[in-house]
Amino acid sequence: MSAHRILESIEKSQRRQASLPEFRPGDSIKVWAKIREGEKTRLQAFEGVCIRRVSKGSRSTFTVRKISYGVGVERIFPDNSPNIDKIEVISRGRVHQSRLYYLRDLSGKAARIKEREGTGEERAADAAARAEAAAEAAAAIATAEPKVVRVKKERKKEKKDKKDAKTAKTA
Repeated sequence: MSAHRILESIEKSQRRQASLPEFRPGDSIKVWAKIREGEKTRLQAFEGVCIRRVSKGSRSTFTVRKISYGVGVERIFPDNSPNIDKIEVISRGRVHQSRLYYLRDLSGKAARIKEREGTGEERAADAAARAEAAAEAAAAIATAEPKVVRVKKERKKEKKDKKDAKTAKTA
């Protein structure tokens, strides 16, 4: 067996069973980490901006930065760590870099990140939903229009009948 295959088998055994949600640098995420205090374990949320991702197989990590009491705190989480219970993606940020170290020098409103519109799949699903809603609205208008025309024709006919009845009485 070659060294490469041995490393692959070891990495495969170390990977986490449940997959993490898809997120990129610039996304605001909440990481639920398991904290052990004595014999008890509890979950603690670490909410911040993902400032980097490192993809190295089973050694993949991501770094999350948050501001706590005016002090910037960064924490590096391994992707395959058993101490990560779950990750929630709060918002998706639009950035043009893979390493957001420049956020360390910014504070307040200057450190804000614009929100991304979503993934291509989400945009396609939204567009399909909008198109379906538009088609339903068009169908509703199309079915409602003949009724309006019919009502107008009936009113015209009633007016004409009344007019004919009046002219017949006077004649």
